[in-house]
Amino acid sequence: MTTTDKTALVEPPKPREISDGAIALALQCSLLPRRLRGGVAVEAASRYLPADMAAGVGGDWFDVIPLSGARVALVVGDVLGHGIDAAATMGILRTAVRTLAELDLPADELLSHLDDCVQRMTEEDDDADQARVVGATCLYAVYDPVTGRCTMARAGHPPPAIIDPQGQVTFPDLPTGAPLGLGLGLVPFEAIEVELPTGSRLAFYTDGLVESRDEDIDVGMHRLGAALAQPDESLEDLCSSVMEAVPPRASSDDVTLLIVGIRAISAAQTASWDLPAEPAVVRTARHVAARQLSEWGLEHLVSTMELVVSELVTNAVHHGVGPIQLRLIRHQVLTCEVFDSGNCYPRQRHARIVDENGRGLFLVAQLAHRWGFRSASGGKVVWVEQDLPSTPSQAHAMPSAG
Repeated sequence: MTTTDKTALVEPPKPREISDGAIALALQCSLLPRRLRGGVAVEAASRYLPADMAAGVGGDWFDVIPLSGARVALVVGDVLGHGIDAAATMGILRTAVRTLAELDLPADELLSHLDDCVQRMTEEDDDADQARVVGATCLYAVYDPVTGRCTMARAGHPPPAIIDPQGQVTFPDLPTGAPLGLGLGLVPFEAIEVELPTGSRLAFYTDGLVESRDEDIDVGMHRLGAALAQPDESLEDLCSSVMEAVPPRASSDDVTLLIVGIRAISAAQTASWDLPAEPAVVRTARHVAARQLSEWGLEHLVSTMELVVSELVTNAVHHGVGPIQLRLIRHQVLTCEVFDSGNCYPRQRHARIVDENGRGLFLVAQLAHRWGFRSASGGKVVWVEQDLPSTPSQAHAMPSAG
């Protein structure tokens, strides 16, 4: 027998078989956030416990999304169903929420757009043999460390838990809303606003943590509240305590937990001025902004920010409606915000040589790290972010970030 004949008798090794459950779990874990960036607004910790392989992962997700003005968006969601489809749908919805959050939409309006997104996903799945129902629940909140207020809305999801600095746990009376994508959007989503004292904590979770076939959800909510009432524990230890309180059983649903510790920006880190909607006020705005930057030891940014302030206030005078408010926030970056009562949103365009207008926002975009605008109560805010130097003195003056 030749060498070739011997080789022919050797069977090639069989590839390792990977179950659909393992693939779904790997996909699910790869699509969850690897790092939670809460900035100066929150410190965050999380846990994720997948369902058992027989049931398949359930498409739960959570996220912490930095927004303009030192604010942060907090989200948790739960996709209907299990397996690879649920994990893939979760990834799509998490990306959609991040995209909508970047537009700085109000919480209830964001859920309405997300509901449309989920319904379109269902409508586009027109293969009768592979037809599936796409649905999800979601809780979305935005916390502002300058005002200490948090706006939240939910779509069929369990309410968050609020833990005050003394460890008392409450569940806010937040309108339930219909789950996403089930064609029940006739009733609009509703948002509420709550004030959170510094040192408070928020807990977001999915129903796998509080609900099972063996007990009523009220029992699970009571158990969760008791586990969260530990104000002296670190966030990581508190997450572990909550997960340990879940009765040991073969879970048929994912368990997701996100706990954030609330921080506040001190009054010394902000400055604001109410300005009349008159052309002459632009000079005043430049002067007060330059003086404030000097008081913060940021003289090297004065010339740049004078141009930014001049452009934003000028646009508010010419294209907005009074009154005007100028605000500076010093946190991980320097934020400049200009509020006016108009609904004409800015649009960057490339001006031609013969054009007299259109160069201002283009210049701002070149000078700033980021810029944008958002709706606000009674009007709009145009904002610009400028990087701050990472020097020892600056790092000492800035609050720690999560």
